[in-house]
Amino acid sequence: MMYAVSSPKTCNCISYPRIQSPHFHQKHLASTRLRVSAASSAEPNGIKIEYTPWLIVGLGNPGNKYHGTRHNVGFEMIERISQAEGILMNTIQSKALVGIGSIGEVPVLLAKPQTYMNFSGESVGPLAAYYRVPLRHILLVYDEMSLPNGVLRIQPKGGHGHHNGVKSVMEHLDGRREFPRFCIGIGNPPGTMDMKAYLLQKFSTLEREQVDAALEQGAEAARTLVLEGFSSRINRFNLGQKYKYHKV
Repeated sequence: MMYAVSSPKTCNCISYPRIQSPHFHQKHLASTRLRVSAASSAEPNGIKIEYTPWLIVGLGNPGNKYHGTRHNVGFEMIERISQAEGILMNTIQSKALVGIGSIGEVPVLLAKPQTYMNFSGESVGPLAAYYRVPLRHILLVYDEMSLPNGVLRIQPKGGHGHHNGVKSVMEHLDGRREFPRFCIGIGNPPGTMDMKAYLLQKFSTLEREQVDAALEQGAEAARTLVLEGFSSRINRFNLGQKYKYHKV
């Protein structure tokens, strides 16, 4: 069974389940019927804002033992977005810590699965189904060893890249891969260091500074993605990240 499906082309609205959350209504989203696509008159550049809800999920492991480790940077990005957008992470649903709010006028659900990394799909699948989030609006945030430390990359789709958390999510989305990825570079293990030990290790002082700067940039990029989709600004963001450590 697939938990998240694309919205039919004939449908011009989507039901967003009503949650009794003061913060949710605080963000002026009391209506449970939202237009799928509409042009915002407030946007002078003519960008169309799609009001379909987004599910932004950071992958990691729960517990103080794993706090600040390389494998938990997905959790850290969710925390940074939560702070930037004023979305309280104060609800447990579908084995995940969640926060309900909005970015601009777009409804957003932030989630940190509490299932442990390898079973993240047990949270993502049911949340996507409950909130009727289309695949194109499920943004998965996770660590990526193929990228240098602190380098970010946003893609509209992809494989699992042998990442067990991503693999679990795909399995609970019926094997589909057509959902956005927000990768946070953590670099490769040095020498012959065991990969598991590397992932569960905390960052060095320099690495920590690079990651903290990346999290700030990432929160702003997530906002851009939600409001504009895969626009030219996201393309420029990816290009800038690719060469951020290259000195001219």
